[in-house]
Amino acid sequence: MALHYGSWEDELQGQFSLLSATSFEVKEESEQWEYTHGSSNTGILDLSDEVFILILRRLDPTSLLRVGSTCRTLFRVCSCNSLWTRHFQTSFGVPFATATCSISAKSVFRLIFMWRTLFRNLHCNRSLQEKLFAEIPFPPHKYWVQWLVLEENVPLPSVRLPCTDIESLWGIEKEVLEGKVQDKDDDDDAGRMLKFEWKELYALALEHHGSIAKLFQHVLNQQSNDHCELEAMFSQYSQCRFQWLFTYWLFRQPAPFDRQLRAIYLQWRKHNKRKVASWGGTLCDIRYLASLHHITTDYWRGKLARGDETVGIQTVDNYFSMCKSLVAWILGRDWGRLKRKKVYEDTLEGVYLLLRREMQETLVEHERFWQVAKVQMTRVCTLEETAANYVNWKMIETLPYYKLYMVSGNVVYLDHVQGFLHRKRLVQDWIFMKENTWVRQLLPGDLYPLLEFDTKLSQDSLHGDSMPAQLSRVIWLYLHSGQPLYLEAVKGLVLQCAQASLGHFCSLSPGLSIQPHVS
Repeated sequence: MALHYGSWEDELQGQFSLLSATSFEVKEESEQWEYTHGSSNTGILDLSDEVFILILRRLDPTSLLRVGSTCRTLFRVCSCNSLWTRHFQTSFGVPFATATCSISAKSVFRLIFMWRTLFRNLHCNRSLQEKLFAEIPFPPHKYWVQWLVLEENVPLPSVRLPCTDIESLWGIEKEVLEGKVQDKDDDDDAGRMLKFEWKELYALALEHHGSIAKLFQHVLNQQSNDHCELEAMFSQYSQCRFQWLFTYWLFRQPAPFDRQLRAIYLQWRKHNKRKVASWGGTLCDIRYLASLHHITTDYWRGKLARGDETVGIQTVDNYFSMCKSLVAWILGRDWGRLKRKKVYEDTLEGVYLLLRREMQETLVEHERFWQVAKVQMTRVCTLEETAANYVNWKMIETLPYYKLYMVSGNVVYLDHVQGFLHRKRLVQDWIFMKENTWVRQLLPGDLYPLLEFDTKLSQDSLHGDSMPAQLSRVIWLYLHSGQPLYLEAVKGLVLQCAQASLGHFCSLSPGLSIQPHVS
């Protein structure tokens, strides 16, 4: 009796949260088009209902709802019982007989879909937990008991209800109930209050009705027309499901695994210690914790597995299982602290870049993550060898060639990296030549560091009309292109700035006379 969820589940949640149980709003533009053009033009609306149904049988529930939202004619045809009866059996594994049920197949599909989605995620839904557990040891409100009748495994204490209530809710004959109570010798108050396990009542109801389909029909026929609570609960879940499941996954692990997950989650990650100190507490900033990793940020925004929260959180769990293996492998190497941290960070960055699209579409298993991580780790170590030392390694991490090599593994990008470092060295060697001592002494403090080897040029520093921005742009062009023309431009701009500074000092000291040697 398991519910089969497809890739359309997240869209159904959005569609159903907008629908009411008894009304449907039709778009005014579509109504106007039908009124203006329907009688004069021949189109899809001129097909018979029978032909329509043959076409619509090929659509999944989400597509069927979309087609039905265009105009009244299509809404009427898309609400046909035969269409939703097929979807009901496919999705819930239960045949649905419209003749013996007082509710339309479409409405039944909608109600069961909402209930099953909520009950399936009861572990992370505090709002529904309050509804079901608030009256313990007594059962919850009758409305929610009606839905629990459909479930074989209910995480609640034994049912203690009057015989008439159990007879009405589960549809079991009074004689059967009293016979079971006498066998167990567990009646209370002259047999008027009965005590049963939920699973036992489910089995009795299934035996009495003869099939799960008839049990469904009994429950649905007992339901009132007011499902505002269920609709409100489902709407809240649709809006908060990613945050709820992520919070449960992060903080509700068993004790040993909880400590391991926290350690792996924060391993070599730059984070705010004050915010992390409240881990799992009432004041914990869950959004901040989600922002520490690319994959958890994507899940928080509903971007994994086409918005399927259950599959998405499995991908997240598999990702951090890979992180655990990666940390163990790195700690087993005879590396320094800085190298370990950088290999780990860059490997995870490469894994995310390579698998981002795949994670957005489907579930990614641990083996797949680990396979990609080993390739990325090898490429990171190759880049470290190319850089020759840690300073150079930090220098090249922002280069486009760095990520391109991580993604492709093409050795051409290693040549680009080596060329970049070589040109960086040439610029510094030039400014440190003996004949350029006067240039170094006269250059302004915001220009001289740009010529040093260990200075990283950020993208922000390239914009503007200031002299540092102009020099940064020319240096950037030379470093990335290797054109000698740009190196000469760098030298000319630096000498121009130095001579301007010299002229300024001479104007302040008329008696000072300096003859620089221009290289």
